[in-house]
Amino acid sequence: MFSLRRLTMERAATLIVFLLLFGVAARFQVDTDVWWHLRAAEHTLTQGMIHGDPFSFTQTGETWTNHSWLSQIVLYGFWRLAGDLGLALFTGLMATVGMVFIWRMSSGNVYLRAFALVLGAITAAVFWSPRPQMFSFVLSAVVLYVLWRYRNGRGLWLIVPIMALWGNLHAGYSIGFILLAGAIAGEALNTLTGVEGAVGWRGVGKLILVTAVAGAALLINPYGADILRVPFETVNIGALQAFIVEWQSPDFHNRQMWPFAAFVLAVLGAAGASQRRFNWTDFLLVAGTAFLSFYAARNIATFAVVATPILTQHLDALLTERGWTLKTVKFVSPRMGLLNAALVVIIGLAALLQVVGGTLPRIARAEYARSLPVLAAEYINAERPAGPMFNSYNWGGYLMFELPDYPVFVDGRTDLYGDFLNVYYNTTNGGDGWRETLDEYGINLVVVEAGGGLARNLRVDTGWRLAYEDDLAVVFVREIS
Repeated sequence: MFSLRRLTMERAATLIVFLLLFGVAARFQVDTDVWWHLRAAEHTLTQGMIHGDPFSFTQTGETWTNHSWLSQIVLYGFWRLAGDLGLALFTGLMATVGMVFIWRMSSGNVYLRAFALVLGAITAAVFWSPRPQMFSFVLSAVVLYVLWRYRNGRGLWLIVPIMALWGNLHAGYSIGFILLAGAIAGEALNTLTGVEGAVGWRGVGKLILVTAVAGAALLINPYGADILRVPFETVNIGALQAFIVEWQSPDFHNRQMWPFAAFVLAVLGAAGASQRRFNWTDFLLVAGTAFLSFYAARNIATFAVVATPILTQHLDALLTERGWTLKTVKFVSPRMGLLNAALVVIIGLAALLQVVGGTLPRIARAEYARSLPVLAAEYINAERPAGPMFNSYNWGGYLMFELPDYPVFVDGRTDLYGDFLNVYYNTTNGGDGWRETLDEYGINLVVVEAGGGLARNLRVDTGWRLAYEDDLAVVFVREIS
């Protein structure tokens, strides 16, 4: 039985850090992609695996490898269980589990670990949302943890079932192989240059063998070898870098990117100030994930996973070199233990109230209405104007969920649409040929942002009538002559 005398300030601080991280991660968020994930999960559960697109009219029947099918079902379960609160709990749980593995790899005293963990969490939290990507966040931390154990003399074969599972959860499994490749190259260089603690050539060979077997394990999924093409096809879509923010390089004029910049500088500063030197594996993993993050901002969370424990190693070495160490306290007085317990309970309740309060139906609806066409969808459901529908890319997933009888023109499944997105963006911006695109696809209904280029063109076009308008969205219907 746990005694309150064992609840030292260090242990209380550990609990408090994770309670706060959970509260931050489980905040209410409006994510436009979550809706098509929920719709896809519902389809999978009621009608079976998706192989041809059933949700749009521009890509109807086209082959679609739904690489997130299993994570969508998990997400849908949270949604059915508790609605918006369930989505928040999903995000908070995934983020917290990932950070637990990072904590276990970290060095130093509780306060040093807490500092680094909070910095890592603030950096990664920009991309924490109720989407399948959260499984990639968790599993990248798990794979790194297994590699860390291997470098410390533990087993490695757990990588194989992890990658087999990851291949059914999200195409971010490619991150796992990037980490494995970094470990193989790094340990080979460590062995070649005689770095202390290297796993040796035999260990490198085992890394290569496990990686090969893990690659074969990816084939255990409903789509077979098709799952292997998804990451390569996705990164080669030109429209991603051109139009979608998370696939672009970080914009450091945006304050949300400042924690990432601070993290990079902190790692460089700590490594330069301490006598501890990077081994090749750590260097390649940090440098590689930093490069990927500068190339596409969506990779910043992976950098945070890799860099957080390495930052603690160098900060701990720096403090130890200067004799700045803290004496560990194993027991406290009953009164102090009770005070620590009260503090943990109060912060835990505050985090819970923040999560529950932020997802109340009235508050959630108001937040959705700020960035999603909630009222426009209600109008369409009530009036039932004729389709087909042209819609905003950002709203495609939401409209797919709220207007199941109206196949969308486009939505967030970029791996399905590919460079067809260029046609969409040219049309929605009101560029040359917008009228021809609407005619080619027989569009009778348009749902787009009120201030966009297409909306401005349709307002003055005699062939279209403004049927609904609010501060966010407009609905146009074609005038049938």
